[in-house]
Amino acid sequence: MSEEREILRNGKSTSLLHAGFEIGIVLKGLHAALEIVGGILLVLVTPESLGKFVRLLTQNELAEDPRDFIANLILMASQRYSIDTQRFGVLYLLSHGIVKIVLVALLWRRKLWAYPLAVAALALFIAYQAIRWTTTHSAFLVALTLLDAAMIWLTISEYRRIREARRAEAQFPPAEGSVVPTKSEGSSAPPDFHAS
Repeated sequence: MSEEREILRNGKSTSLLHAGFEIGIVLKGLHAALEIVGGILLVLVTPESLGKFVRLLTQNELAEDPRDFIANLILMASQRYSIDTQRFGVLYLLSHGIVKIVLVALLWRRKLWAYPLAVAALALFIAYQAIRWTTTHSAFLVALTLLDAAMIWLTISEYRRIREARRAEAQFPPAEGSVVPTKSEGSSAPPDFHAS
């Protein structure tokens, strides 16, 4: 049995942190996938097509009540959507999504050098989201920032746990001829756990 699995079994808090980390990277992966899909879809939504769609959507309501608050709000928001807004949205969503997907893949494969990189990337995302929040006051940005902060804490905890397990395993390697469990034999780690 590897030292990493032994360390995982030696405390519920460690295993809860590990489970939280794995759930967090799955959520980050799903969020990244949605950002990539959103960025691709945003390429198709030109200011002209959005304007036509919104006018079609609101024309009956505005014909009945020209001062309808919701219809006017939607119409005004669509008028603010420019080609620059579209380009920024596409660039932001695709770059953010791709960076996160790559980090999630590296973390899932337990690449030790990816943990500090992920912490740095998440810190940059938090900084950008905090700056963006000052103009939008979006509750979604606050929730996303809190999730990113929690992921930083979980990533640091997971990094320390894996580094400790690898040091212990290097200090006390499995006896020659002993069988080290593989993914198919019940190990929770990916097959390349020992590669860094």
